[in-house]
This record gives sequence, structure tokens and C-alpha cells, in this order.
Amino acid sequence: MKSAPALGQKSAPAAGPAPEPALSNGLRRYLYLTAATTGAVIMIVEILGAKMLSPYVGMSHFVWTAQIAVTLVALACGYYAGGRLADRTQRLSPLYWAILGAAGYLVLTVLICEPVAYWCLDFNLAFGSLLASTILFFVPLALLAMTAPFLVRVLTSSVAGVGGNVGRLTAVSTLGSFAGTMAIGYLMIPLMPNSFAMYTAAVVLVLACAGYFGFFARRYGPPLLGLLLLAVAGVASLYQSRPREYRNVVELFRRNSHFGELQVVDLRDGYCRFYLDDNLIQNTYDPKLRQSESTFTYMLSYMAAAYNTNINDALCIGLGIGVVPMDFARRGARVDVVEINPPVEEVARRFFNLQPHKLHITFDDARHYLNRCHKKYDAVVLDAFLGDSSPSHLFTREAFASMARVLRPGGVLVINCFAELDEGRDFFATSLNKTLKTVFPGVVARTSGTGAMFFMATDHPHPMVLRQPDFESVHIEARRDTSIAFDSIVEISTAHGRVLTDDYNPVEFYDARNREEIRRRLAMRARDM
Repeated sequence: MKSAPALGQKSAPAAGPAPEPALSNGLRRYLYLTAATTGAVIMIVEILGAKMLSPYVGMSHFVWTAQIAVTLVALACGYYAGGRLADRTQRLSPLYWAILGAAGYLVLTVLICEPVAYWCLDFNLAFGSLLASTILFFVPLALLAMTAPFLVRVLTSSVAGVGGNVGRLTAVSTLGSFAGTMAIGYLMIPLMPNSFAMYTAAVVLVLACAGYFGFFARRYGPPLLGLLLLAVAGVASLYQSRPREYRNVVELFRRNSHFGELQVVDLRDGYCRFYLDDNLIQNTYDPKLRQSESTFTYMLSYMAAAYNTNINDALCIGLGIGVVPMDFARRGARVDVVEINPPVEEVARRFFNLQPHKLHITFDDARHYLNRCHKKYDAVVLDAFLGDSSPSHLFTREAFASMARVLRPGGVLVINCFAELDEGRDFFATSLNKTLKTVFPGVVARTSGTGAMFFMATDHPHPMVLRQPDFESVHIEARRDTSIAFDSIVEISTAHGRVLTDDYNPVEFYDARNREEIRRRLAMRARDM
């Protein structure tokens, strides 16, 4: 039994954790750099992840909701795990191993993205996009999120300094996130393939780990592993930058852009050329006859000319491969084109006989252009698509009012869209019809019977066909469907749908099932090429 210390005698201090070694100024700065780097890569992965999935699941609010939700849950889990790890040890090596693991997983996401995305197409859009995002991006985001709470503990030597360290680290990490957002939005997506951009993010993480292990920990095994990972990413990047191998087509062109990956492929017999945006076929073209093989290209110009025989000035919202604007130009009209995606012009010029000098092309969002436009037109053609659907902000009462404002008396608005008429699936069709009628007295709708619908709106309350189209000039592959579509005037129910406005436009939600089926069909068709 121990005796109590004598009066006036000091007791020995209680045993506790060994004092932590002080961080050198160089290492301290490097840890802040690490926080900035992981913050940047987290934002790159969040934004780039949605872009990588867009060729398969689209870019609707469901996809962005899934990507943001997965990111937030991954960050929460990573913050928790990082805090628990910091309470167990302040050794930096486990953190950098986690960052190196995140880099390796990012390389893996590029390699498995396509099979995972196609597998998730078997589920509905909301669940499928959530599942794909979780499989591909949850792990690397969670590993990167461990950085902030771990470094707060490592950088804090006393309770008195907690506030300053948390503030500085959060500020540095947030500035890194800002830099990553700017880099992915303005540099990497428009200038690099998505795969190469993700490999670049992995390379940055590997270099951050190699810097710590090589210069501060004096351990060279992890840097060598990192270099091996870089070599794998480099070889995979070179492999994926080559033209893709297809069974029935030859790839002529592929380029990333702000609004999807653009591709041009030819059938091996050379009789049909396909234009794809984010893996979805947007148009078909006969390079020998220099004619479109798609019904909608004829319907747009034919419907405009059928209801207004005096088209001197035309506005085309959406360039596509340039077939519709060039058709107006050949008929002697002055044609303005508003296109939001500049690389589309290069594709149309190089592969689809677009002659830009015959058109006046403006690269802008259509709403911005219309709000500033003071010119008058005899015809406005709305043929804007983001993959499987039309941009919702162009289909509101306010958008149509701005289009009506730039039309001369007797002018026509012609719209190309995908819409269904079956009850329970007709929200978009009935809502579009209702919305148009709040602005235009006369509205006529036609359908090809395959999901495509064409609306014509004018200021005449009872529009009549003034000129019958010459179907003999239509490409033989599209002639029958074009004739059927032109003769197929449909009556759209007024019992369903709602007027779409800028303030409330839920079309993406209520039309999700139709858009999901369109995307799945087009994506499967592209995969089978």
C-alpha cells in the first residue's frame, strides 16, 4: 500500500500522452497546400462526375440532385472519419495514404464509368443516377474529406489556437475549391476529354502525396507507388484518346465541350453519318447526297414555309448540324442563328457542309439574345436540345412572349420537341400547348408517331396551310415519315397540364419518365453501333 506524500512534498505529475513534435514552417505550409489541393479536387470530382454520367443518364435535375446528395453524404462521412482518425493518431502518413487511395479510385472511375452507367440504366432515372454516383464517386470524395478535420487537429497545439487554425484552414480549403471550380468549368471541360480531366485530378493528388512522403517523411515507397499510378493513368489516357472502336461505324471526330461530348461517326459503307451529343444521336446525314436523313429537319422548314410564304428573315434557335438554317438560306432568306455551344459550328462546317458565311451566327443563350433583340423576323425556329430534351427555360410563357415580340405580323414560331400524348404521360405536350395559347392565338401540332412533335404558333387565330411541301425533295430515308408527320395534325387535350412560367416550370419532374425512356433508347442505339 502506497503511503501518502509528506506534507509540503510535491506529487509526481500524472502520466499523459507524449508531447507532439512541433511542425516545421515548411511542413505547416505544405499542409495548408494539401488542404487547398483536396478542396479543389473535391469540386472537380463533383462537377466532372455529373459530366461523365451525362452521356448515359442526362443532365436533368435528378442527375444533379443525385451528384450533390452523394457529395454531401460522402463529405459528412469523410469529416467524421477524419476526426476519429485524428483522435487516435497525429501521424500524417495515414492521411496521405487516404489521399493516395482517392487518386487510385479516381483512375478506376474512368475505367468503370461506362459499364456502371449502362447497368444503372436498368433502374429508373432518379435511383439509377443516385446509384451510379454512389458507386463511382462516394469513396474518393469521402477519403478526400478526411483532410480538413485531421489537419485541424495536427495544426492545433493548444485550445487557444483552435479558432484561428479552423478559420485559416477552412479559408484555404475554400479558396482551393474556388480554384477547382474555375479550372473544371472554364479550362478542363472545354479543353480536355472527361477521362483526361479526371486523370489530371488524380495526378495532382499523387504529386501532393509524393511531396509529403519524399520530402518530409523520407519514405520513398509511396512516391514510387504514386508514380506507378501515374503511369497507369497515362497509359489509360492515351488508350482512351484514340478513336473508339465500333462494330458498324468509324469515328471521325470527338471533342468535349461545355454542353456535352460531340461526336461524328460514319457507317462503314459511307452512306450515313451520325452526329452525337453525349452519346445520343442528334441527327443523321447522307454525306454523298449532302442531305439530312432525319424527318425533323424537313418538318421545321416545311412547316414554317407552309404557314408563311413570305420568309425574308428567319431566326434559328439552335444550330445543330446546320441543315435547317442552310435550307432557309438557300431559299433566299437572311438567317440569324443563336447557338449556345461554339464547337458545334466547327462540327457542322467540317462534316455537314455548313457554310457559315451564308448565315449570321451568334454564340449566346437564346433567352439572353431574345431579351436584347430589336430585329423582326418572319419565322423563328426553336430546335434547341440538351441531349434527350429541350432546355426548360425556353418553354415558358415568358420565353414565348419574347419570341412573339421579335416576330412580324403573320410570322410563325415552329418548335421541335419530344412529347407523348397518352394520358398520364402527356404533361409536357398539354402544358406546352396551353402555354403557347396564352401568347399566340393560333397553335397547330403535328406528330411523327415516334415521339417527335412539331408545334406551329402564329398570331392568326385560324392558321391555314398556304403552301404544300415538295416531298420529292426529301431524302428517300425520311420521305415517308415526313409526309405522314405533315399530315398528322393532332388535337391535344386541355384537361391536363399547366401553363409553364419562369417562376414555376416542373416539366423535368413530370416528364421524367418519357425523357428517361428516350435517353435509354438513344444510348442503347449508340452502344450497338
